[in-house]
Amino acid sequence: MQDFLTFHTFITPTLLIIFYYLGAIVIPLVSYSIAKWITSIYFQEISSNIKKSLSAKQRFTLLSMALLCFICMEVFWRVMFEFFIAYFDMHDALMKLQ
Repeated sequence: MQDFLTFHTFITPTLLIIFYYLGAIVIPLVSYSIAKWITSIYFQEISSNIKKSLSAKQRFTLLSMALLCFICMEVFWRVMFEFFIAYFDMHDALMKLQ
């Protein structure tokens, strides 16, 4: 308890892991909802015309691009949190040297 109160022990690494998993699930869902909402309000006619005129190959290409963007977003999210956790691991290693 003394280490916690004097900031020798951080709770942030545990919180970072929790926020990583929450963000990995919530961010794609919210992004999809916002994109769907914007499309339905501002680009409803254009999007319906595009959906009608796309071939199967073009739909596959768009789906592949969306999947690639999703994977890149998740990898970036993971790398960002790994950086934060590594920072706290470095701090812990340096504190052990004292």
